[in-house]
Amino acid sequence: MAADTQSSLLAGLESTFADEVEGLTVPWQGASAPAPRVLVLNEQLASSLGLNVDDLRDSPEILAGSTAPAGAKPVAMAYAGHQFGGYAPRLGDGRALLLGELVDAAGSRVDLHLKGSGPTPFSRGGDGYAVVGPMLREYLISEAMYALGIPTTRSLAVTATGTYVLREGPEPGAVLARVAASHLRVGTFEFAARRDGLVQPLADYAIARHYPQLLDRPDRYLAFYEAVVDAQASLVAQWMLTGFVHGVMNTDNTTISGQTIDYGPCAFLDAFDPNAVFSSIDQGGRYAYGNQPPVLHWNLARFGETLLRLVAPDPNDAIAAVSAVLDSFSERYGRYYSAGLAAKLGLSGAPDSALVDDLFALMQQHGSDWTNTFRALAAQLRGQPTTLDGFEPWIERWKAVLSGEPSVIADAMDRVNPLYIPRNHLVDAALRAATAGDLAPFHELLDVVTHPFVRREGLSKYAEPAPVEFAEGFRTFCGT
Repeated sequence: MAADTQSSLLAGLESTFADEVEGLTVPWQGASAPAPRVLVLNEQLASSLGLNVDDLRDSPEILAGSTAPAGAKPVAMAYAGHQFGGYAPRLGDGRALLLGELVDAAGSRVDLHLKGSGPTPFSRGGDGYAVVGPMLREYLISEAMYALGIPTTRSLAVTATGTYVLREGPEPGAVLARVAASHLRVGTFEFAARRDGLVQPLADYAIARHYPQLLDRPDRYLAFYEAVVDAQASLVAQWMLTGFVHGVMNTDNTTISGQTIDYGPCAFLDAFDPNAVFSSIDQGGRYAYGNQPPVLHWNLARFGETLLRLVAPDPNDAIAAVSAVLDSFSERYGRYYSAGLAAKLGLSGAPDSALVDDLFALMQQHGSDWTNTFRALAAQLRGQPTTLDGFEPWIERWKAVLSGEPSVIADAMDRVNPLYIPRNHLVDAALRAATAGDLAPFHELLDVVTHPFVRREGLSKYAEPAPVEFAEGFRTFCGT
């Protein structure tokens, strides 16, 4: 890369978090990448960040983390977390770096973060690296989530490092460049709460960055907690409505911003099953599809514990105030979920619980595909043939409570019910091909899932669930 390109690329990178909140970062440099090469670049996202696409393509060493942008101060971030219910006091960026912050075209501050850039002081014996498959997985699924309208971190680039990393065997190394509203997590607050004097400056920074409308309120810390509870209730409702299973809902993967973060062992439902688990490490089903709302409630309780001293000087008053907000989670989640489900079913008001319960019972009984069932219901309104055999009595009940022109309702349903999602078997096949050097299936799948609502000719295979023999044995992995 030319010297003038290096000096100009990311010249506006800032470091307000590291500068303003002491004790939560460690200055660090990424590992050497002997032959970096950009595999995938998100040109639309780059442009929205004011970045020159050609300069980025010509700067693989920056995107791999082996060279820091001129003037940047990369850091590894400290955080703790409850993982599968057990507390881990010191996690942190074991294989990642926060390069710094940018202000996007909308005027919002965002983090530019590298994942897989090598070991850090938080690596805890891990090698700190990542490989092509899991990094492309996060790129693809985070961009699909963005296209679905679900709050998420986004992916700027995946860069091959020119090294091999030992997993089940040697695999090509890669680094993901990720963009987030921030990387502040419940686990960040858990880490700070066990150190004198860190929680208040961290909370003040988080409020100023994510919820500035609360800054002048005398109860700003309680209001901050309520804002995060509400954002997360909305987020998990959207996961459930889309059939998304995160797979590793530890507190260090629960953001303060309300964005989805970390796409390691995630997957999407084919056949509807509340007990669906895909992650190879979730042996007890703690993070099963149907458990996601109560797990979020539990994680938010841990967050509330970190704020008690800020909420009120009297512990009893603080506990009462925080508990009242936490107790509102179920109502908030129910409200978001009910509104979303009404839209998916074409209803003008909240759906009747018996109607919903009976639909889900039928779907489970018949092994119905989550995504395709809602598209099939819209097709029913148009008089088109569907595969909803056995649903006829329920469909008549449903049609009886609809209000409006059937074709108009069907069109509205199709605007919220995706036709194309990242089908697990297609993601798996695309990543295997990419690891072997063929990126064509990845790019084809990326194009499909980032345009999820409008049917296109020749793409019928992308709307089909996985073959039974694949689905029965499918497992996802963290990539470490």
